[in-house]
Amino acid sequence: MPAASPKAAAEQPSPRLMSLDALRGFDMFWIIGGAGFVEAVAAAMKPEWGEKVAFLTEHPEWNGYTAYDQIFPLFMFIVGVAMPFSLLRQRDTGTPPSKLYARVIRRGLLLVLFGAIFNGMLLLDFENQRYASVLGRIGLSYMFAAFIALNTNIRGQVIWIVGILIGYWAAMRFIPVPGFGAGDWTPGHTLSGYIDQIIMPGVLYKEVRDPEGLFSTIPAIATVLTGVLAGHWLKLSKKEGEQKTITLFAAGVACVALARLWNPWFPINKNLWTSSFVLYTTGWSCIALSISYLFVDVWGWKKLAFPFIVIGMNAITIYMVREFVDFPAIFELLFQRGQHKIHPAMWAGGEIFLVWLFLYVLYRNKIFLRL
Repeated sequence: MPAASPKAAAEQPSPRLMSLDALRGFDMFWIIGGAGFVEAVAAAMKPEWGEKVAFLTEHPEWNGYTAYDQIFPLFMFIVGVAMPFSLLRQRDTGTPPSKLYARVIRRGLLLVLFGAIFNGMLLLDFENQRYASVLGRIGLSYMFAAFIALNTNIRGQVIWIVGILIGYWAAMRFIPVPGFGAGDWTPGHTLSGYIDQIIMPGVLYKEVRDPEGLFSTIPAIATVLTGVLAGHWLKLSKKEGEQKTITLFAAGVACVALARLWNPWFPINKNLWTSSFVLYTTGWSCIALSISYLFVDVWGWKKLAFPFIVIGMNAITIYMVREFVDFPAIFELLFQRGQHKIHPAMWAGGEIFLVWLFLYVLYRNKIFLRL
């Protein structure tokens, strides 16, 4: 039988990690109302539990880390994990580089555009427009990480990660900011904020800094690249599934430990996306991926993961739709909360279920946003 041509191979469907869709859905669950639901359930059990959960579902004002800080970097890590199974597979099966680069640029710039629309670009008030955004950071980080991944091997990708993390720390530590000097980590005094003030048009989220600013997007590229390494491991390793899981889990623990060691000199800080923050969140992302991979792809618990898979298959869709569709108001209209005594936890759960039903309709009809 003749071998398949590179073109034919490139057109074959790529293997899909259902654990990745499930983990992406679990991540998005907290954004679409899961945080409020869990907080309400905890408060129903014990008021003090609700307070503790509320703390975990809020971002620290500056340095430090809570579970809610994990959502954004986990999503970006997942973006990287998918690359060996999609983009890099297309490269290896003969898709022309020019075609791949065009796809990467298109996808990255569309995410930047969607981020600007999410922040109110359709109002056409460009002077007061915030151009930095969550989707914009995902788009730019994906784009540059993809260029690196397409043109380097695994060793080269490791070198890029180390270079970005050390280079970002060195720049933040040794390049002086006018009026404040070098190595000042306080809000408004950092190199990252200073650069954003100079080059970012429109307004910044925090006036003198932006948590999704351009300079702090550089280490976010490393976050995506760490996901690429994890994807390589899951795809290329000849080890059994459970052994892959153990190694991935151990790598996560090592990253968390390294981040804690670095923390006194370069604090774990989501606002600055510090190098220690990259390592810390990468560690927890590896741990989360190892658990999801074990349950869903190794042990085959796909039915239990199905609710999250439905969310994960249309993550960008629901992120954008929620900006324009008021699901809580629709739920209020349907069930007339004011006329019934409904526990806050049940109400929060109902709102999430309404969002999930919307995504399930898309899933059943095979409607997926493909950038």
